[in-house]
Amino acid sequence: MVSDIDGTLVLPDKSLTPAALEAGRKLDAAGVGLTLVSSRPARGMAALVKALDLKVPFAAFNGGSVVAPDGTLISAKRLSAGAAGKAIDLFQSRGVLVWAFADDNWFLTDTSSPYVQRERHTVDFDPTLVSDFKGVIDRIDKLVGVSGEPDLLADVEGEAQALLDGQANARRSQTYYLDVTNPQADKGHAVRALCAEIGVPTTQTAVIGDQANDMAMFAVAGLSIAMGQGTDEVKAAADFVTDANTEDGFAKAVDRFILPRAANRPGQTRP
Repeated sequence: MVSDIDGTLVLPDKSLTPAALEAGRKLDAAGVGLTLVSSRPARGMAALVKALDLKVPFAAFNGGSVVAPDGTLISAKRLSAGAAGKAIDLFQSRGVLVWAFADDNWFLTDTSSPYVQRERHTVDFDPTLVSDFKGVIDRIDKLVGVSGEPDLLADVEGEAQALLDGQANARRSQTYYLDVTNPQADKGHAVRALCAEIGVPTTQTAVIGDQANDMAMFAVAGLSIAMGQGTDEVKAAADFVTDANTEDGFAKAVDRFILPRAANRPGQTRP
């Protein structure tokens, strides 16, 4: 089972509920491997990996990095310097703040945004203030355009997709975050890479998420589950819909949709 993190596995305050932890233990007891895929950096996923006692690789940066449970980097797909430069120029021209994740660090040129504290709480490490991104332009894992204006960021998302077509993926992970990653760093590629690493067919893999960037993994997995607070578009793309993350939707999905199928193997693929 491959789970998104923010809006899916954790509460809005980024904590795991007792029910979510128990669901992880139930999956392990049933012989179902649990892993994570997120737009977060690997460093920002480490505490959850430890809390859930993950035994198989996980994926950071929307699948740009595949990482072993002990934190060892297995593979990485980074942005080209050209694509990164174009995205930075676009964001700055539209008044969108820019964050860059590279070298296992988080770089920014302005610490005044209220989203800085939110991200610091999410990833559990501090940003590095720089004057520009020239020093890391050739090894960026993920760029993030940050704005408190959802409509503006939606417009910039469309502009970025047209500008970077074939060079990078540009998709919002939240209404206020627009992620730009390597063209092979989306959650569909992540599920395929994780399945290949573990040796499990995608048809025997379940996925769960809440945002538009999760739909790429819905398209490749054997079973897909959307969170109850997701948009109509996301829920329509899934096989099942569970409760919201504020109502233990992850744990309920495990109980309703995963464990009964695990008990009824082999041969179960799509519902």
